Amino acid sequence: MVEVPPRSRPRLFLIDGYQLIYRAYFALISRPLTTSRGENSSAAFGFTRFLKKILEDYQPDYLGVVLDAGSSKRKERYPEYKATREKMPSDLEWSLPRIREIIQGFRVPILEVPDHEADDVIGTLARQAVHAGLEAVIVSGDKDF
Repeated sequence: MVEVPPRSRPRLFLIDGYQLIYRAYFALISRPLTTSRGENSSAAFGFTRFLKKILEDYQPDYLGVVLDAGSSKRKERYPEYKATREKMPSDLEWSLPRIREIIQGFRVPILEVPDHEADDVIGTLARQAVHAGLEAVIVSGDKDF
């Protein structure tokens, strides 16, 4: 984790949800965690651990998990956008409803804007937070954020 400077005002953490879900899933791809029914639980486990670490280590005043919602306008402007990206693995797709339940169990809002990608929503919310007098902390490992 990156060191966050001491708090000078209320802090909003915005988590790039799918990026962290994918990261947790692929971190254990060679030896996945599975349930007693053989279902892959790596993404749910890794995401939960990460969320707990954020809550315990940084104690954010405000926190949201931002998820992509539908197709973005980028695909209309540039048809090759994400053309080489592979389809989501089926066992990861199975995990998504469970991860949503986990996030809701922590009482963390899930933020989605129809037809917008998470990084666009995060950027907008971070700017609004700064204008409102908050510190905005973006939690993402996305290389093209």
